[in-house]
Amino acid sequence: MSLVLRNLQRVVPIRRVPLRKKIDINLKAGEIPQPDFPDDYNLGDIFLGVEYIFQQCKENEDYYDILTVTITHGLCHLLGFTHDTEAEWQKMFQKEKQVLEELNQHMGTRLQPLSRDLF
Repeated sequence: MSLVLRNLQRVVPIRRVPLRKKIDINLKAGEIPQPDFPDDYNLGDIFLGVEYIFQQCKENEDYYDILTVTITHGLCHLLGFTHDTEAEWQKMFQKEKQVLEELNQHMGTRLQPLSRDLF
């Protein structure tokens, strides 16, 4: 996975490509899958318009908290989660919440999923 931070002067249109198909792998506990090729573990890219995100922050919102939540949301998409239907949203919301709760415990923050008010 790569994380690309862009400013407004350097915004590049990104061609939408279909998400990779989900691959089911049955592993024994502690077993780590080995890729056939080095790029097999590359989930994709997250592009963030940091100036745009900064401009969208409300007065009481911390910019770095919003970046963290936005990156978490993007990572969930790279892992195959979507929010096109309420059922899909529920799964994605739970995964975002799980990740952010872990971060909250370690960092003393109160981050909430980006998709919390979608449905």
